[in-house]
Amino acid sequence: MAQSSQIEPTTKAGEVPATNGKREKYERLIAKARELPPALTAVAHPCDESSLTGALDAAAQGLIKPILVGPTARIIATAKASGLDIAGFEIVDTPHSHASAAKAVELVQAGKAALIMKGSLHSDELLAAITNKETGLRTGRRISHVFIMDVPSYPEPLFITDAAVNIFPDLEGKRDIIQNAIDLHVGLGLGTPRVAILSAVETVTTKIPSTIEAAALCKMADRGQITGGLLDGPLALDNAISPEAASIKGIVSPVAGKAQILVMPDLEAGNMLAKNLTFLSGADAAGIVLGARVPIILTSRADNVRTRLASCAVAGLYAHALTQTRPIGG
Repeated sequence: MAQSSQIEPTTKAGEVPATNGKREKYERLIAKARELPPALTAVAHPCDESSLTGALDAAAQGLIKPILVGPTARIIATAKASGLDIAGFEIVDTPHSHASAAKAVELVQAGKAALIMKGSLHSDELLAAITNKETGLRTGRRISHVFIMDVPSYPEPLFITDAAVNIFPDLEGKRDIIQNAIDLHVGLGLGTPRVAILSAVETVTTKIPSTIEAAALCKMADRGQITGGLLDGPLALDNAISPEAASIKGIVSPVAGKAQILVMPDLEAGNMLAKNLTFLSGADAAGIVLGARVPIILTSRADNVRTRLASCAVAGLYAHALTQTRPIGG
């Protein structure tokens, strides 16, 4: 993910950054999450200003209750250098980033945390601890990432998956990626999602393997191997999100032109689309990792305050929904 040294100031309790009327989708999610008790969240290695600020911002909004997991001296030094007040927050001391990731997972295993939030360690370090076959938080599902995009020109939240974890997923992997995203959409109270499986074209051709996989995934949904959503594919991006483009191509389906989840053929395409929307269309990109026993808040130093808050809100809402239904991967 892109990185920046610019850190926005923390928000005061009860204060959400101004949206200028363009971020009402995130506003609704944040407001809904604030109705719930703040989720105990193991923040893995918050040893720079950005990650520590993100955790404290979310705490100030009542979205999470952070447990700061990392070298105590470094966390205190970071807070002091950044002018952040961490008095009253629990710190669990660890010697280094690998140990921080392992300890955050251990806190979840022990029932002492309901969420994990990435700090200033590498994503691979955190995910390695989460997916460890013996001590991690694996389920029957593949781990996958979902961007929850707030695109000013689009009428509702737009999910993009997978753009951060699975590089070239196979058919079975895409099945899990889709199911994870559907379960998230439903768990957030957004209803039955319209799922577009993207390729370069909307017709099935052996020259483009992703079109064949898209068709197979739709048939898997017909057979009950993917549940809870309305699937269509292959669809090109234009006829997935533009009613006019879908009409011109003569595509008639409940998904075409109004997709809510965009399933990418591979990570490269997903990452490029998400960054295109962020940097050229002014969209915000909250993101979480799914498929583990608990949601993982995966933030970037480039994220603004609102995006970090939205990521925490989404994770908290989904964690609460999971306690009301079935475990991930069930």
